[in-house]
Amino acid sequence: MTVTLTELAELRLRTFLRSTPDYTPERGVRLAVKDGGCNGYEYDIKIANAPQPDDEIVESGSLRVFIDPKSAPLLNGIVVDYIDSLLESGFKFTNPNATDTCGCGKSFQAAGDCTPSGVPCT
Repeated sequence: MTVTLTELAELRLRTFLRSTPDYTPERGVRLAVKDGGCNGYEYDIKIANAPQPDDEIVESGSLRVFIDPKSAPLLNGIVVDYIDSLLESGFKFTNPNATDTCGCGKSFQAAGDCTPSGVPCT
């Protein structure tokens, strides 16, 4: 399982994680894929107190990234960056498993019959 966080993405996530009042070293970031978005799947990032028993754990510097088994095949090889410019700010995902992406950059399709139906952007 390969997940790459750029230096800036790791810094932003680590800073946010450590700024929470109940920070402990066991905490990490849960990176997942969920059904939804205009292309069928959308990315999800949340703070997690600990990994689930079946999670894969990826270390990126001093940041722990937890990935559930359903999301792992769709996230293998992903690069997560953080963009901060005049026109946009936020996380940017470069996913080698995506066969199509939405203009928003937060939704994607994957090869095969596994992608759920998308919902139109509003």
